[in-house]
Formats: sequence, structure tokens, C-alpha cells
Amino acid sequence: MPTSRRGSTVVPTLSYRDAPAMIDWLVRAFGFQKQAVYMDGDVVLHAQLTFGDTGMIMLGSANKDGDWAKLMAQPDEIGGRSTHGVCVVVDDADALYARAKDAGAGIVIDIADQHYGGRGFAARDPEGYVWWFGSYDPWSEGENETGNT
Repeated sequence: MPTSRRGSTVVPTLSYRDAPAMIDWLVRAFGFQKQAVYMDGDVVLHAQLTFGDTGMIMLGSANKDGDWAKLMAQPDEIGGRSTHGVCVVVDDADALYARAKDAGAGIVIDIADQHYGGRGFAARDPEGYVWWFGSYDPWSEGENETGNT
């Protein structure tokens, strides 16, 4: 049964070969904030990065030692493809697009108005994960009125 707690109840998880550098990059390029980072030397055991008041991702250093890690693959291990994407709702997609480009994000889908509403773009981070940033808010009244259920 879903929880009624404040904040994200679905939190994407990622693993990175150079997790400390990627934490810094995600903060600089996309505007995440460090909430918690648990380290063992240069290894990120667990990190929580927030986006606004309710968005969050968790990440750690890539390894194949743990039960969870054995289920994961890095994009470069599967031909540069991602098996999932992360969608982040933003107020100003154009401003984040400029910030991401300035930080060296690989833009894989250029910024544009979307047929379902809002404006957005897709970017690849330095380790190959694909991110979507857009102003379409599926929780907002009036934005999701297609009549589909």
C-alpha cells in the first residue's frame, strides 16, 4: 500500500563508476542538492540527492559485489543504451537546458514544445544515463485532460 509520507514515494536509483564525481556533476549540471552521502574511502555506499521539495534520486558506486549491484548494468555495458530514464519536472526547461549544456551534458533530444504539453529536452550524463527535463507536470490539474484512463 502506498505511503502518505511527504516527498518522493518513487525514487529512481542509479550506480556510477565515479560516483563522487557524478554527484558533483549532477549538482552543477542539473541543480540537484546533496541531502546525504555515505562514503567508505572513495566509494559511495549510498547517496540521496534532492530536486526541489519533493524530488529525489539515490545513487552509489557501481560494483558487482552486492545483491542489488548484480542486477544492474552500466549503459556502456549494453551498447550505450539505458534500460530506464529519469523524468524531472522543472519550472523553466530553457534555463535548465542552458545550464546542462554549459556543464557539458550531451543533448540527445533538443529542447522543444511537446505535443502533450510543456517544453522539454533529453540529456545524457557523462556515464551514459538519459535524463528528461520538462515543464509538463502530470500532477497539475488541466495538464492531463486527454480523457484517457
